[in-house]
Amino acid sequence: MLPRFEAAGRRRPVDLVVPGSTLAEALAPYAAATGPGPRVALCSGTDRLVARYDGSTAWLEVTTGGRTTQHRPAPSPDSLGPGRELGLTLTGTHLCVLTRGAGPWVVHARVDLRGRVDTRSEEWLAGLHSDAPVAGRFGQLGLRDVRQVSRADGTAYRPDGRVLLTATSAGPGFFDTAHTSVWALDPATLDLTHLSDLYFRRPGIPGAYGDHASHLLRNGDHWLVATSTWGDFDRGGPGASVSVTLAETTADLLGGAHLLDTRPLALPTTGLRSVGVWDPHLVRTPEGWLAGFVSATRFFRFHPALATGPTLDDLTLRAAAARRTATEGTTLAHLDGAWRVLASDGRDGRRRHRARYPVFDLDLREIGVLAAPYPSNIPWPTLVQVGERWLLVGFDGGPYGGPVPGYGTHGDLIFARSTPGPA
Repeated sequence: MLPRFEAAGRRRPVDLVVPGSTLAEALAPYAAATGPGPRVALCSGTDRLVARYDGSTAWLEVTTGGRTTQHRPAPSPDSLGPGRELGLTLTGTHLCVLTRGAGPWVVHARVDLRGRVDTRSEEWLAGLHSDAPVAGRFGQLGLRDVRQVSRADGTAYRPDGRVLLTATSAGPGFFDTAHTSVWALDPATLDLTHLSDLYFRRPGIPGAYGDHASHLLRNGDHWLVATSTWGDFDRGGPGASVSVTLAETTADLLGGAHLLDTRPLALPTTGLRSVGVWDPHLVRTPEGWLAGFVSATRFFRFHPALATGPTLDDLTLRAAAARRTATEGTTLAHLDGAWRVLASDGRDGRRRHRARYPVFDLDLREIGVLAAPYPSNIPWPTLVQVGERWLLVGFDGGPYGGPVPGYGTHGDLIFARSTPGPA
């Protein structure tokens, strides 16, 4: 069905501030400021979010409601040393102070602003300003959840010949510090160009969210964006869940920043024990819509599922690979004249379902496997056709920023190219 793939390279663009952006483009709470120190700040109204650095220690100072608190890292015997650049990031509700010398950025302290200020308030965001030399919308520490931008019929959308991808731009922490971004990929050099950032309003809920694990597709003269509501996920919160929303717009999503209105995309889980759904991938065939997704029996135990229907508002469950326990990245691909479902078996799955890319038919019966290198984490199997060959775009779990952020800063984009001949 597909040839064998061999490793071709990796890329990891890191930017605290999207080059050339401004704070006026921070339509959701994803903003950053950098400077030589000893202080950089993000402010709105009387609220002051400040990063400080005295040559040996970097810490946060938060002033809201007339109260100021300091948030310092654990004591360290090592001085940070002179000549460091100071960074401040706001990602969701999380504020971080970072420094950078000759090496990468390192996070020194982090504070959750919930209960102090509503960072998702559009009014609060509209007042955001800074006197730092560089300030704008937050970029990324890593990339994951990569999908090719497509037309509704499943073919690649390449209006000017570029390969277009969506990705989750990782922040300095778990899922609620990340957001959706759009990139252009040069398939020859593997160079990446950051095009835009997408943020979302939730139906019936005020505020702007950095939801991600998205699929962007061109449907006639407008865009559809299906995305997973990871932007405020709290595993320990009451009724913790993840769902999928759908945005429709005629705006140019291939540049700048966009805050999109959404409605629920009801992905059916009839007969399944499901606490949440994510990773949507949509294709409109002559017979109707196919909707691939992931359903979780609990956090985190999950498997691929497929729904079909005449419209996206009238979907029914067709199949589920419910015996899988750590398989996600459900992706529809037209191979050898038929629609197939690709997925990614994580290393925490059952013994025979680990570290591989299974290929299913539309009833989610496994019929093959992609012969390709499998990195860490659970990389999505994104296939990009380049002439007569294929490029596989995945990602790994490589962290960034030191130990303070914990899980969620991954990863590198991992590329593999098809080799001549069958697998």
